[in-house]
Amino acid sequence: MGGVRGSVAEGYEGVREAFVRNFAERGERGAAVTVYRHGRKVVDLWGGTKDVDGDLAAGDAPWEHGTAQVVRSATKGVAAAALLLLHQRGALDLDAPVGTYWPEFKARGKEGVLVRHVLAHRAGVPALDRPLTPAEALDPDLAAAVVAAQAPFWEPGAGHGYHAQTYSWLTGELVRRVTGKAVGEWIAAEIAGPLGLDLWLGLPEAEAARVGRMGRIAPPAGPGGLRIRPKRNVAEAYADPASLTSRAFGAIDPLPDENDPAYRAAALPASNGIATADGLARFYAALIGEVDGAERLFTPQTVAAARTEASAGPDRVLVVLTRFGLGYMLHGGASPLLADGSFGHPGRGGALGFADPESGTGFGYVTNGMNTGVTADPRAQALVRALREA
Repeated sequence: MGGVRGSVAEGYEGVREAFVRNFAERGERGAAVTVYRHGRKVVDLWGGTKDVDGDLAAGDAPWEHGTAQVVRSATKGVAAAALLLLHQRGALDLDAPVGTYWPEFKARGKEGVLVRHVLAHRAGVPALDRPLTPAEALDPDLAAAVVAAQAPFWEPGAGHGYHAQTYSWLTGELVRRVTGKAVGEWIAAEIAGPLGLDLWLGLPEAEAARVGRMGRIAPPAGPGGLRIRPKRNVAEAYADPASLTSRAFGAIDPLPDENDPAYRAAALPASNGIATADGLARFYAALIGEVDGAERLFTPQTVAAARTEASAGPDRVLVVLTRFGLGYMLHGGASPLLADGSFGHPGRGGALGFADPESGTGFGYVTNGMNTGVTADPRAQALVRALREA
């Protein structure tokens, strides 16, 4: 089914079975999943077509081992690592006001926003009074200035709400102010390059041919064809253009064309990272342990910061109960991961990456078929359940 290829280590056959069922029962078009365990690759599977609208029977390009895809908000976990690594190296104080590094940000009552508030979605600026156009959103100077001038929607630090789009400019500008480098450039030099990751924030032209075309899919109804049915209040929040939910996700309006080469070449740390499944899984494996002799990225203290609950309860944007550490979603009802100690980040409609320190697991799933859900895609969850049972 779906032309599934690749390999699994003994004991992980259930993950392959779940991956095959995703094509047969859950509308999968093209995807890949990779799992590392204590630095060793134990799952490496891919299948379907490179483009969401492709057809293997018609001879369209298949998804190859090196095919990459936009991972949407799974990018946030990579952006968080940049800030946490700067803290680990002594260049960034998580308890300092953002304005310490970015003085313009102190405007309109944001003097008390701390760096840790940005990572825990407590900064109070998930939306903008005037949405940015796609062209404006890709201009880091302009977008950062707009966020700096924005009044908070609640008292910073007093509650949490998912900063769906503004997380791009909050994290990106902090990296730039502290290091003098653009966020994508810094991630390439300090994370992706040393680890040999197929992961980019700002896709180089030389890699563009590896990235498949993405689009919306509608999973079939019936046994195994799980549809995402949000609760009524959640559906109403997304449908109401005046709600904070709609305004947060609509901070760029209209939404960019994610297949546009110009969009993929830009760097939006909240939403437009591009990775292979191996790149995403290897990244998370490297946060918690050595991979192929490369030194781990996070110290035990930084891992503890990443996965210690910093926000929990009703989310003012997602309108469900969410849990965040510093920069990462934590295992819970809104985003089930492998176990209680897991930390990571989904991408709206599909992608998922996470680490589980207790089992030494790094997980990455990428797809070209976007579902309607935000945090718990049925295909990714089927793979996680199979992994839990492996």
